[in-house]
Amino acid sequence: MTAYPASETGLLVIDPYNDFMSEGGKLYEATKETAMASGFYENLPRVIAAIRSASIRVFIVPHRRWRPGDYDSWLQINHSQEGVRKTQLFAEGSWGGEFHPQFGPKPGDIVVHQHWGQSGFANTDLDAQLKLHGIRKIILVGMVANTCVESTARFGMELGYHVTLVKDATAAFSAAGMDAAHAVNAPTFAHAIVTTDQLLEALPSSG
Repeated sequence: MTAYPASETGLLVIDPYNDFMSEGGKLYEATKETAMASGFYENLPRVIAAIRSASIRVFIVPHRRWRPGDYDSWLQINHSQEGVRKTQLFAEGSWGGEFHPQFGPKPGDIVVHQHWGQSGFANTDLDAQLKLHGIRKIILVGMVANTCVESTARFGMELGYHVTLVKDATAAFSAAGMDAAHAVNAPTFAHAIVTTDQLLEALPSSG
């Protein structure tokens, strides 16, 4: 089983916004079915609590908060970005664009620069922050399994990080998306694909 020394391990919490993770958020209902099926809302707090207890550093990896004018003159805008623009997802200054009170940053956490697309590494300081803190192993949880979580994990692998996916501490817009993320795609890039229980067994003792 993979070991996760506190000094070289980081937890990446992807897009912990109210719009995703709080009832009434713009994408809460769209991800609710898979979240309930995976046990997301039971498992994510267990992961975060165990990580903190083990003195492993937490990195918050947020999507761009929508602002007026975003994407308006882009030459290439994809389907997801068009959806963000239309719905004003994670709008800056709105409740939906605030971090979820339970899953968002706490004192001592690192909040990474916001990503515009799907990878938390692309055009952000995530790689620099991880290296500056001596992180070699990254554990990924959050939203969405087959987009931002997967893209960030793939990019991390390319940069030389050991990548762990916690498959029941994430959710997606469909069961097919969850299956693609964990059963089809993850084995091609992730070093470990685990459940919350398996991860907790592998974490170091409280420190």
